[in-house]
Amino acid sequence: SDLRFSLTAPLCLLTLLLLPLSLGAPISPAEPISQAYSLALYMQKNTSTLLQTYLQYQGSPFSDPGFSAPELQLSSLPPAAVSFKTWHALDDGERLGHAQGAFLALTQHLQLVGDDQRDLNPGSPILLAQLGAARLRAQGLLGNMAAIMTALGLPIPPEEDTLGVVAFGASAFERKCRGYVVTREYGHWTDRAVRDLALLKAKYPG
Repeated sequence: SDLRFSLTAPLCLLTLLLLPLSLGAPISPAEPISQAYSLALYMQKNTSTLLQTYLQYQGSPFSDPGFSAPELQLSSLPPAAVSFKTWHALDDGERLGHAQGAFLALTQHLQLVGDDQRDLNPGSPILLAQLGAARLRAQGLLGNMAAIMTALGLPIPPEEDTLGVVAFGASAFERKCRGYVVTREYGHWTDRAVRDLALLKAKYPG
């Protein structure tokens, strides 16, 4: 049942959220902000499950109780952590630009982690399905962010290759570490997106 939920529920939600916006009168930012906020809240309910499922399949030390390695980072993936003062002082363009850049990077990194796990854990359909669903949700939120920026008259940054050159000779342990950072930061960025969008929702009520 977990696998079926992972595959169907997010796809149904994304089908609704990714419907093309009609042309004509200027679009109020309230509608895409509300859609993005709903998706971010939905994502937030599943991020801890994804991280725990990921760790469970990697073996020790990842699967050990209480495992945490906040010092592990990826230069190609911006960390979500920021001081409250800095975060609160961001203007709309900066706030949305940071979020869009992060979720663009996450969609690409989640694809890489999924490929790694198909090699490292081919007999783990639940994990692979959760990684695939997370990537779809990140893509959906990325589309919502672009719609908000369009409605606010902000330029949409061009898509970039955030991964750069990938070391295909990375060891299994290195790939497991990489996946841990990606699934952890996916959760952190989702939490930040919920706060970002709650702020925008209050600023642009429907």
